Amino acid sequence: MSRRGVVQDDIAERAGADSGTVKQPPENKGGGGGGLERVTVNLAPRASRALEKATGLTGDSKTDTINRALQVYAYLEEVWSNGGQVLTRKNVDSNEVTVLQFF
Repeated sequence: MSRRGVVQDDIAERAGADSGTVKQPPENKGGGGGGLERVTVNLAPRASRALEKATGLTGDSKTDTINRALQVYAYLEEVWSNGGQVLTRKNVDSNEVTVLQFF
């Protein structure tokens, strides 16, 4: 398994995803999605460029990239809401650590 896959599984687990549970669509939504929820999102130009960049870097589809981004966002918000910090390092050889913040 790739490192990204391990990180993704860890993020999903921490964000409360349960791999044994399939989310069923709400009663008024109809079916056919196999537990998937369809949403329509209007992206700001900056977010659209970020999506294109992410899909270009990973080769993943837009859907997979958005799903992963939401899992990461939920994890980050959980850490911050519990008083934690998220630290980043640009590369493994660097001693420079930056505190990640969203504004």
